[in-house]
Amino acid sequence: MTSGDGRTTIRVLIVDDQEMVRTGLRLVVDRREDLSVVGEAADGKQAVARAVELQPDVVLMDVRMPGTTGVEATRHITTCWPGPGAAPRVLVLTTFDLDEYVHAALRAGAAGFLLKNSPPELLAQAIRSTANGEAVLAPSVTRRLIDTVTALPAALMPNTPAPAPREGELADLLTERELQVLVLVARGLSNAQIASALGLSEGNVKSRVNRILTRLGLENRVQAAVLAHQEGLAGIVRMPPGTPNAL
Repeated sequence: MTSGDGRTTIRVLIVDDQEMVRTGLRLVVDRREDLSVVGEAADGKQAVARAVELQPDVVLMDVRMPGTTGVEATRHITTCWPGPGAAPRVLVLTTFDLDEYVHAALRAGAAGFLLKNSPPELLAQAIRSTANGEAVLAPSVTRRLIDTVTALPAALMPNTPAPAPREGELADLLTERELQVLVLVARGLSNAQIASALGLSEGNVKSRVNRILTRLGLENRVQAAVLAHQEGLAGIVRMPPGTPNAL
């Protein structure tokens, strides 16, 4: 992600079956000095091939495409990455915020989702957050997202994590502070917002989130949010006074 002059540049692959949409996204991305479009793909099969060829940092992935869907492409990139290096992070783009294929893509390992009609600066910031390892989930729709994900049939949920541990097991695996961080992840807060709420540094929060994912055997923050919701952690974990509790 570092350019020749030492600046950090996030390399982006755009995937959408509509050329007009790809053109619009390219204009938005390339206008930012820290973002660069390295390639495009018109379907999921091309997306996988181009991702392997170009090694982008972030893939902007449409979900509804003819042939290989964005869900299948996301699953292949996140679970069958041939390397070298780490697999790119996938940011799903959709027209609707409650599309079942979006939920399936998140369960397949996507880092988050964003609506196609989002303002340009929000899209740019979402790409930066995704490259930085954060999930992009609008707090206003996080609860509906999690509810729908947990209700989806298994056939639409590739890469589903193993059955979640019960409350007592979670308490054995995570510290009290890590449980608090997990609750706030489930509420859709960013690392910066969690840091402010808990009086921690942003780097400290990022490290704790990584430990939580590792200890629970999860792929990303979305799966962590689903787990926290399934376990009802919001009603179990004691949170500091003033901690945001609304989704």
